[in-house]
Amino acid sequence: MNIPQTSFPRVVIIGGGFGGVALAKKLAKQEMQVVLLDKHNYHTFQPLLYQVSTGGLEPDSIAYPIRKILSKYPNFYFRLAHVDAVDSATNTIQTDIGPLKYDYLVLATGSSTNFFGNKEIEANSMIMKTVPEALNLRSLILENFEEALLTDSLDRQDALMNFVIVGAGPTGVELAGALAEIKKGILPKDYPDLDTRRAQINIVQSGDSILKGMSAKASEKAEDYLEDLGVHVWKNTRVTSYDGDLVTTNTDLTFNTATLIWAAGVKGETIKGIDAKDCITFSNRFKVNEFNKVEGYENIFAIGDVACMTSEEYPQGHPMVAQVAIQQGKHLGENLVSFLESKNQMVPFQYKDKGTMATVGRNKAVVDMPNYKFQGMFAWFVWMFVHLFFLIGFRNRVVVFTNWVYNYIRFDREARLIIRPYKKYKNTLVSSPKNTAEDVTG
Repeated sequence: MNIPQTSFPRVVIIGGGFGGVALAKKLAKQEMQVVLLDKHNYHTFQPLLYQVSTGGLEPDSIAYPIRKILSKYPNFYFRLAHVDAVDSATNTIQTDIGPLKYDYLVLATGSSTNFFGNKEIEANSMIMKTVPEALNLRSLILENFEEALLTDSLDRQDALMNFVIVGAGPTGVELAGALAEIKKGILPKDYPDLDTRRAQINIVQSGDSILKGMSAKASEKAEDYLEDLGVHVWKNTRVTSYDGDLVTTNTDLTFNTATLIWAAGVKGETIKGIDAKDCITFSNRFKVNEFNKVEGYENIFAIGDVACMTSEEYPQGHPMVAQVAIQQGKHLGENLVSFLESKNQMVPFQYKDKGTMATVGRNKAVVDMPNYKFQGMFAWFVWMFVHLFFLIGFRNRVVVFTNWVYNYIRFDREARLIIRPYKKYKNTLVSSPKNTAEDVTG
């Protein structure tokens, strides 16, 4: 890897998400060598991925080069790599660019989509956890309407314009709201020769309320907003299968659709070589103590989505959200500095819940804060301010804010571009290659 030898302790961080970047910032000025590994050379602001997939933002406005974030720190090194395994006996990680020794290892690998063992849905549905996946979804949405123009079959047209979103958490709700606004304000202008009024947006939730984890008032208000936008909300309904055409559920409800978007859950992105002691059977997270130390290891830590720290307040671990990762990254950084400098006892982590929010379209959002709960236009402004504040890079903030102002005034989404056509292969479980985006050169 060409990492220089040093007398300083070497801290290796795997993952350049919210937790990994927060930790690296805390450590990079100290007398230690910090090495960050990630399979992408950029940090992604995941809460706004849905706006990339619906043409509201270009991907470079929510991504930021990792090297640039920490370019001022002389003891920081970044390598573009995929980590294959950890050998804790020799304090070595194995990657696709070679091995690397560590003194302290921090797993900040985040999460991946959880299909709960349903291979058919995994093979045929769309997901939205990374920038490439968001671009795939954007291309598919636009290609569906292009194809609908070319078919004489009304049934096929309806399937192409029918979108089913599984999971009514913030991602599913925000995506449904964005698609509903596209249907209302953009499709009639872009496709005047297509009856886009027949387009449907469905959101399916297995529980009896949407935005689980938020207040009852927020859930009710968000559902009202979605229904006002024309979104069909199906509660107490669990999707059981999807073959690329037909969605079946545990009720009599079925959907004929060319696009099922899975936003129903996540699981920890674990690494081979370390025993994943799940604290929840389906979450696949490393169990850590109050100092984020992985159980059974003295010099391996985990933060963010991949870490499960149980307590009386959080018996199933902290929620898998950005704020937890950021706070754990900063806190672990302070603990490691204190421990390595003066061998002081580490301080237990205490999560400060700053609230939860979700937007459901222009002028519509719900915000739950520890002491205040509000909805409507003011909540929408708060949602925008918070997301702009946490974006990395002045340019990104300016670009996103400018796009939002333009979209609001013109009721438009300029980034509805098919940059790289997406080819959806049906029944990949059986024999077809994995769903992929075709590279186009011209």
